[in-house]
Amino acid sequence: MAEFRRKKRLGEMLIDEGVITDEQFEQVMEIRKANPEKKIGEIVVESGMATEEQITRALSNQLHIEMVTPSLMDIPAEITGLMTGAQCRKYEAIPFEVDELMNVVKVAMADPDNMNAVDDIHLITGKEVETYIATARDISLALDKVFGNAEAMNVAEQFTKEREAMYGTEEEGGVDNLSNSPIVLLVNQMIESAARLGTSDIHVEALETKVRVRYRIDGALYEQITYDAALQSAIIARLKVMGGMDIAEKRKPQDGRITSIVDGVEYDIRVSMLPTVYGEKCVMRLAQKQALTRDKSMLGFSDSEMKVFDHILSNPNGIVLVTGPTGSGKSTTLYTALSELNTEDVNIITVEDPVEANINGINQVHVNAKAGLTFASALRSILRQDPDIIMIGEIRDGETAGIAVQAAITGHLVVSTLHTNSSAATVSRLLDMGIESYMLSDALVGVIAQRLVRRLCTECKRAREATESEKQMLDVDPAEPLTIYEPVGCPKCNGSGYKGRIGVYEIMEVTQELKHVIAIGGSAEEIKEQSIKNGMNTLHMAAGNLVKRGITSVPEMIKVSFDS
Repeated sequence: MAEFRRKKRLGEMLIDEGVITDEQFEQVMEIRKANPEKKIGEIVVESGMATEEQITRALSNQLHIEMVTPSLMDIPAEITGLMTGAQCRKYEAIPFEVDELMNVVKVAMADPDNMNAVDDIHLITGKEVETYIATARDISLALDKVFGNAEAMNVAEQFTKEREAMYGTEEEGGVDNLSNSPIVLLVNQMIESAARLGTSDIHVEALETKVRVRYRIDGALYEQITYDAALQSAIIARLKVMGGMDIAEKRKPQDGRITSIVDGVEYDIRVSMLPTVYGEKCVMRLAQKQALTRDKSMLGFSDSEMKVFDHILSNPNGIVLVTGPTGSGKSTTLYTALSELNTEDVNIITVEDPVEANINGINQVHVNAKAGLTFASALRSILRQDPDIIMIGEIRDGETAGIAVQAAITGHLVVSTLHTNSSAATVSRLLDMGIESYMLSDALVGVIAQRLVRRLCTECKRAREATESEKQMLDVDPAEPLTIYEPVGCPKCNGSGYKGRIGVYEIMEVTQELKHVIAIGGSAEEIKEQSIKNGMNTLHMAAGNLVKRGITSVPEMIKVSFDS
């Protein structure tokens, strides 16, 4: 974070712009006394008083320097080539435009008031420097796009040369050479680049002749870079060390955990190793520690869905289930519900595998199968801990389901997840697990089936008239005009046409009529029909509404409601 020293100090500027209050500034200075190495801007962001963008915008206004977003620019190679990647990262700056006539280079900087950096850039480029302001994170993202792959390849080449010099071409050298800085740099850069791009999973795959790195962004996999196959063992060994795994074990799957801070944001990374034909494959799942607990208004509920969601959570006892496939946002919905229910007068206990985010005021239990602490055994103990609300990470078997139902019937509110395709199918799944229909009808208060669809990029989405078959899918009269949108691709969305994701929900509230259908052992189809009569929108309907509103596309709708 930039530290500005003109007539006004950074704190004064932020107060003048209304970004922080005088009281907050006093708090910042108290923290600064205890941590003199920290800059004021860093403390403001870490304390949650303001975002980096708000601080940068405030400084732009105060210093009368235009704010830019270099990560969205298509900067020609001859301009970025005026400086090396190392120089750009050192000064947190990137050149983005040149006026040859005036011999001026326009440079985006995190700290445009750093006169030493401006003088150095003038000497490096041989041009007058016109400064602009940008967030440090956006400059890092722009530098990753421009220099990232080249820097990674240079590091890989450096490692290969050092390894050959030390071991000869025949030896692997991966395990013994763990402290070798090039591989440490390579792996760190991989994680940092992925975090800045909003990646949910990093795949490091051992192929026959190369190592392929792919990032999952907004649910889709994109190839990021490939390395020589000789680097595979060293990359995997480094990740095992970071994740606290056994380096020597290459024949069995292993799991680990890494905590990493990127641009001041803490990431919890779950690491999974799997032996394959050509070597071990590693998948890293990235989660921001604070991202799981968010305001419910950010989940993407419509007004009517929010009303039903609130009503379900207001039940003093019963079971609330969130269902959907892996990666559909179930944990986020569950944690948001818990945060909503987390007040001083209730005792909330969770049992999870693993605990994905720590919430103040909630007692969280981590399942440990080796020690005999399973979901079922933990639940039995939890019931003796005077709980009001119990959260079960996942109902995996009949035993856990049975205890959950008993807890709900005896006056507790139980929230959990289950892997099913729809709200109605959840009832059938629980019956298959051995729960009696009359008990289930008594215990169940609501089921939320959910998926995630990609949002169309607002900068480049293109309007067009829907075809007859699309209107049919969207339950619209073919004679009626209907405008829908399709993806195009631009620098803002990295050419994908999509930016971010939004939840699609099917919220089934268990009414008296529905209780009766469940109690008499009604089929999934009968349960679905009764729920629709009660006003439930299916996943297909909910996704269709997002298409009609121009938020997502028809192919995205088909993905989440194919079986509808």
